[in-house]
Amino acid sequence: MLWSEPGDRLPDLAVDPSSPSPRARQPWLAGVAAVNALAAWGGAVALATAGTDFGERTNDRLPFDSLVLAGLALATMVAIPLTVLAWSAWTGAARTDGVALVVGLMLMGWIVVQAVILRAFSLFQPAYLGIGAYFVAASKKVRLGPRRRGIFLVCVGAVLVAAGIGLLPHLIKNGLTIMSAVSVVLLLSGLASLVQGARLALRDRRRLSKLVGGVAVVLFVAVAVSIIAPAVAATRVPASDVSSTPASLGLSYQSLTLTTTDGVKLAAWYVQGKNGAGIVVMHGAGSTRSDVLGQSAVLARNGYTVVLIDARGHGDSQGTAMDFGWYGDLDIAAGTEFLASRADIDPGRIGVVGFSMGGEEAIGAAATDPRIHAVVAEGATGRQAGDKEWFSAAYGLRGWIQERLEYVQYGVTDFLTDASPPISLRSAVANAPNTRFLLITAGNVADEGGAASYIQSGASGRVTVWKVDGAGHTLGYDTRPAEWQQHVVEFLHESLS
Repeated sequence: MLWSEPGDRLPDLAVDPSSPSPRARQPWLAGVAAVNALAAWGGAVALATAGTDFGERTNDRLPFDSLVLAGLALATMVAIPLTVLAWSAWTGAARTDGVALVVGLMLMGWIVVQAVILRAFSLFQPAYLGIGAYFVAASKKVRLGPRRRGIFLVCVGAVLVAAGIGLLPHLIKNGLTIMSAVSVVLLLSGLASLVQGARLALRDRRRLSKLVGGVAVVLFVAVAVSIIAPAVAATRVPASDVSSTPASLGLSYQSLTLTTTDGVKLAAWYVQGKNGAGIVVMHGAGSTRSDVLGQSAVLARNGYTVVLIDARGHGDSQGTAMDFGWYGDLDIAAGTEFLASRADIDPGRIGVVGFSMGGEEAIGAAATDPRIHAVVAEGATGRQAGDKEWFSAAYGLRGWIQERLEYVQYGVTDFLTDASPPISLRSAVANAPNTRFLLITAGNVADEGGAASYIQSGASGRVTVWKVDGAGHTLGYDTRPAEWQQHVVEFLHESLS
């Protein structure tokens, strides 16, 4: 009977437990996989077409020295599996969890194999190990309860977000590049992991517990960003361009190529002076020698021979940039070696003038190069954890906590760079008995004064501090040009006489 009469009882409908139930889509998983698949396809195409490479040293370690083969391997081992996972998660296919587990393990294995073959370590390895771990956790094949899985995803997401923020200068400064695309991929992947992890960890909790848990997640992410993002930013520096030359200020100059003792070629300008003293000028992080032309012109017009250097990885110089200045000793030594080799320069009358990172490099170089007899450092605060040991005395508990975070941050930095951590600036001053120092601090940046006082305590008789009232970071010359010239020139005359 195909119909029922009124009052008839409808039969119960039974569901066959063996029949497969439709799976829900997993948009977060699909999105993370899709974003990373696009990045992998872009990297594969760029490698295969020689649009990018790994650097000369790492290229030589590629199997068959082939970037094309590397691009094909990236497509096969990473891009294609991620594409399959993205489609499977978006369509709600029953096999999605298994695919996520396999893809996660493949991605983690790819990173391990890459490290073994290339024998090079970088930011991308821990970042993509984290993304692989995210896929493994999201697969539900690993026996973790929802809360533990959520906590794990929050940890992975915090690291990815921090790394993405550290690479944002590439997007801000240079627009769409491979590195800026990686920044976006890491940020989106990290945010997805954070949201999904927080939802799992806080699910079925009371409202107050959810509020407390949410605040804990935010604080955890903030700490991760404060530790990891500066380390990433300092070791993955966007390209910077030379914008003007000494000719723009009416100075005659020559272009130089200086070679450091570790074989890096540095671009420099040479402006000849008349008084027999030579000054190496070093710019700050993320800038070039063009940005210190005004101060260099003051030195040249007061008779000093000036060598303006693009730090490695900046401007027209070769090498890998490191914006905590850990290569500074080598870069500056190339400049002092050039000055000391010239017949018109008295080797006992060589100094260094540096700004921000360049100032920190100048202080550090004085401890290892006895040819440096005078250092002017503007805006120098620190380039390793020991430089921040005055925080606890100045700021109490908050300063003590910051000191601990600084040690972790510089430890992460040490992992991400081939450069070795330098000695503290205070120790450098103490280890340069034949050098006098002028530390210029910005009146509007309180930490510069605290840092200068701490550095000065290493050798108070040879260190002078001048605070430029109303000035911002390294803006002493722009704020008070006449006073800047007076203080700097008088200091150099006395120190290099």
